[in-house]
Amino acid sequence: MILEVAMLNIKAGQSPAFEAAFKEASSIIASMPGYVRHELQKCLEVDDKYLLLVWWQRLEDHTVGFRGSDDYQRWKAL
Repeated sequence: MILEVAMLNIKAGQSPAFEAAFKEASSIIASMPGYVRHELQKCLEVDDKYLLLVWWQRLEDHTVGFRGSDDYQRWKAL
């Protein structure tokens, strides 16, 4: 199993819209082969900053399967 870690900096004041869009995007990533689970944590010290953790069964599930899929573009756009 591998753990993907991403720091997400959101435009000032856009956190509510980001969180709403992320709920929709969560179903996309959760449907990918090799996906195990994910967590989104809001930073307590810096507004509009988040930590995204995604567990995958194999590195290729993330790099080839998810990033190489059409759904990745939809996920990224959200």
